Amino acid sequence: MPERVIVVGAGGISNAWFPPLIAEGVEVAAVVDLQPESAQAQLEKYNLTAPVFGDLKTALRKVEADFLLDLTIPDAHCEVTLAALKAGLHVIGEKPMAASMGQARRMVKAADKAGKLYMVSQSRRWDIKHDRVKRTVESGVLGEITTVNCDFYLGIHFGGFRDEMPSPLILDMAIHHFDMARLFTGLDPVAVYAHEYNPRGSWYAGDVAAVCIFEMSNGAIFTYRGCWCAEGCGTSWNGDWRIIGERGTLIYAGDNDPHGEIVTAGEGFTCPVQQIEVAASPLEHTGMRGGLREMLAFLRTGEKPQTECHDNINSLAMVFAAMKSARKGKRVLVRGL
Repeated sequence: MPERVIVVGAGGISNAWFPPLIAEGVEVAAVVDLQPESAQAQLEKYNLTAPVFGDLKTALRKVEADFLLDLTIPDAHCEVTLAALKAGLHVIGEKPMAASMGQARRMVKAADKAGKLYMVSQSRRWDIKHDRVKRTVESGVLGEITTVNCDFYLGIHFGGFRDEMPSPLILDMAIHHFDMARLFTGLDPVAVYAHEYNPRGSWYAGDVAAVCIFEMSNGAIFTYRGCWCAEGCGTSWNGDWRIIGERGTLIYAGDNDPHGEIVTAGEGFTCPVQQIEVAASPLEHTGMRGGLREMLAFLRTGEKPQTECHDNINSLAMVFAAMKSARKGKRVLVRGL
């Protein structure tokens, strides 16, 4: 029997989720959206047949499913997830996990109480080049990691709600890069000092640029520099990365293949170096399909996904700690936020 899913928020972002669901043989048991006509249009686009509901409570009462896919806006994640967990469903939801740390903690506790899985879809974790970076660092070829740098600069004219957000970069985008730093290094955040600002010429109302200095769990420093109103010479959406260990450095920039160098035996003003062999990746499916496959693996074998809520809350904490630091103008502890 195929797994059955209730898709919530089916009129918008889910147009990118239906192909993975279809490819993995998941049965769409129902869709829920505040605008049912938009959800119905998505079903018709992909030749799917399922009941459409305008409210979640009715769908949970009338439809049997194995898990729920939450594609609502961040402010609705907590309510949707709590309702699904209480109804006995596992949940996979879009990033960010919640609109506040208080909500995130409630969601984790609810998953524990219900004995159900709640995982977050951090789509950039299921990227072949990102997996290669992670595996190369894990191999120990660089030695212990001491420094991680990420630069992210683009001039993006969204229009709409992002133009009015108080912290559009950190709240809406940096969650990806913060989570990637944890993925690449296996380290967790301890403390942060951050500065947000809105550059001259910006078309955003809020602070759309930021510099963050994170202290990580092994004493390494992760620096993040980003801006969404930087015209010209843009980075990729994934950012440009430099990961430095005691023995060498790994570069991942412009979405090109990662490459690196380590020192070899010898003496001199600078030590001789050699190219390292970057690890291969066994990933077969990327992006949203990669996250969906981890949910399905859990349902079939009990294997825990890498972005289950107890882990992913650490990436979310980096976001809110950075904003708190910027507001207060001082170093802020991330753990226990």
